[in-house]
Amino acid sequence: MVTVRKDHPVLEDGSVDIDAWMGHFAHLIDDSTRVPLRMACELARQAELQCARPSYWGAQASTFRAGLEMVEILSGFRADQDSLVAAALYRAVREDQLPISRVTDMFGRKVALIIEGVIKMGEVSKNLTADTAAEVLGSSENQLESLRKMLVSIIDDVRVVLIKLAERACAIKEAKHQSEERRVAVALEVQSVYAPLAHRLGIGHIKWELEDLSFRYLYPSDYKRIATWLDEKRLDRQQYIDDVIKLLDERLKAINIHADLMGRAKHIYSIWRKMKRKNIGFDEVYDVRAVRILVDEPMECYGVLGVVHNLWRPIPQEFDDYISNPKSNGYQSLHTAVIGPQGRALEIQIRTHKMHEDAELGVCAHWKYKGTDLSSNSTSYEEKLQWLRTILDFHEVQGDLESLSEQVRSDIEQDRIYVFTPDGHVVDLPINATPVDFAYRVHTEIGHRCRGAKVNGKIISLVTHLKTGDKVEILTTKRRWA
Repeated sequence: MVTVRKDHPVLEDGSVDIDAWMGHFAHLIDDSTRVPLRMACELARQAELQCARPSYWGAQASTFRAGLEMVEILSGFRADQDSLVAAALYRAVREDQLPISRVTDMFGRKVALIIEGVIKMGEVSKNLTADTAAEVLGSSENQLESLRKMLVSIIDDVRVVLIKLAERACAIKEAKHQSEERRVAVALEVQSVYAPLAHRLGIGHIKWELEDLSFRYLYPSDYKRIATWLDEKRLDRQQYIDDVIKLLDERLKAINIHADLMGRAKHIYSIWRKMKRKNIGFDEVYDVRAVRILVDEPMECYGVLGVVHNLWRPIPQEFDDYISNPKSNGYQSLHTAVIGPQGRALEIQIRTHKMHEDAELGVCAHWKYKGTDLSSNSTSYEEKLQWLRTILDFHEVQGDLESLSEQVRSDIEQDRIYVFTPDGHVVDLPINATPVDFAYRVHTEIGHRCRGAKVNGKIISLVTHLKTGDKVEILTTKRRWA
């Protein structure tokens, strides 16, 4: 899951010690990145100090600290220098504390373009007001998919979407300082749009964070109940997992298998969803206690499986071999559930380090919605998703997000645009569509009675070509002109 430090290291005067903060993840960034990143963080701090009005998120929120947390998240991706600098400055620019021209002067146009791209993604949210979010985001899956398509269609640099996902992870935390209405609106947006986007891009640890925090605001009673169940057993469960890991490590070393073992807790939203989907109780969720075993070679996975099944009795119908039979997205692992020590259910996942990297950060990680095969009339949407996933996958090897983005960007041709109705719904149209096309797409009668149009609040010609993200309002007459 995405994690950020609750407290940043501070100096004697109470201000954040940027050098000490950077030291926590220095091994994840290049030496050449440290100086410009420190300059960006200091610029963001000064911009906040010089701004008289409070942050959009309230007096307790800090655009500077939010930037630090976004940098921490992105450092886990080994993001490049421009990405980290843009993340540090994004909130300050978005909240008008820092002019984009200053960013361009100090760090170059590339950083400014990344920030502008993230702001453009944020324009979608501006059309989802607190009054309309529940209606729009609580509507049909087709409408939600249109929102996701709109977001994907405006992305031309994978660094933009990574920063936006990191920003939403920070925003959903900051929502606790907002009114209940605002919290619900942010949670709906995150759960319905950004968590699925992280899901389709295979970024599991951000997806889990977004799901759990949005679930907390949308279903507070269910969240607290499951969190209480987990908390009551936390110390017991941790000791249990530690004992299991110790025993497995001894048995594997005895047969000369070197393995990395770790315990993990199933995240709260996933537990709730599984209980709902299978209509089962908490005690029947077998993977609440889970151990993951990583080895070097695929054949060693089966050796580990033999050790596990010799130690404990397998639970019938709870074994899956996704190594011999990978999932359609390429996911590979062995899954088994056993009756472990003290008669408790225990899930064991066994995979190679390479399989684990693909599952956690690579393009094969759960990019299709479970149990859903959404058809699309837009080939460019799936091509763009594949492009983004491919870049993320190759970045693990080549580590050059900018060059990879430039290399394949020209191969994607957009065949649809996505615009908003006045009430925040999304309508998809062909490229070069006009307000008249929009009017007929909404309803034939509206097309017949169309006499003018407003786009983003301004009256425009009916032959103007619309672009993705426009908010379109049709002006009608009582008499039909067609």
